[in-house]
Amino acid sequence: MRRLFDDELNDLDTSFTEMGMLVSEAIGKAVTSFVNHDRTLAQSVIDDDHLINDREVALEKKSFEMIALYQPVTTDLREIVTILKAVSDLERMGDYARSIAHSTIRVKGNKRVATTEQHISEMGAIVQQMVADVLDAYVKDDDGRARKIAAVDAQAADYYQLIYMESIDQMRQDPEVVIGSTDYLSVAQFLKRIGDYVTNICEWIIYLQTGKIVELNPRNVDSGTENK
Repeated sequence: MRRLFDDELNDLDTSFTEMGMLVSEAIGKAVTSFVNHDRTLAQSVIDDDHLINDREVALEKKSFEMIALYQPVTTDLREIVTILKAVSDLERMGDYARSIAHSTIRVKGNKRVATTEQHISEMGAIVQQMVADVLDAYVKDDDGRARKIAAVDAQAADYYQLIYMESIDQMRQDPEVVIGSTDYLSVAQFLKRIGDYVTNICEWIIYLQTGKIVELNPRNVDSGTENK
């Protein structure tokens, strides 16, 4: 029975990681499609979103089945609970990637601002790397790294503030960029939320390793500040 449980838990871990890779890829494609004005690529993100949703449903179903069948306790139960919580966060990240793709398709013929689009590209790269890193931290059971990844979210927040101020200033100076700048604000907000969900997964990794529920403050993680 124990061997069967371990095999199924390993399969669950693998499927969770694969879902995370799908989400990371979707984020990268969505940001690239937006800054390159590539509606074809954006449409592919939208079309493939069901793959992420289907994986979430399958993981949740399998997790509940394992809890009912094996009645795991302590560390085993925490691992399944972590996956249940984290897959929901991953699915929401995928939804935000899809929203970015929709923004790409919606914008037609508006004046664009290259500097702001470059900042969105840089912010997207940070967030996508956070997703890749948190998956690696999960696979390696590295709660220390999870805390460091959560701290990186502050960089994404800084980019959001930069893009926000740039966009507001641009709209004041040039009415022709109002629609485009509104989309910049939306996309930056979507990316910021993805970073927040990565932080959520970092918190679940810490729970998995320690059994403690923590709320990480991205700007104060290094100093050990957190709310329990």
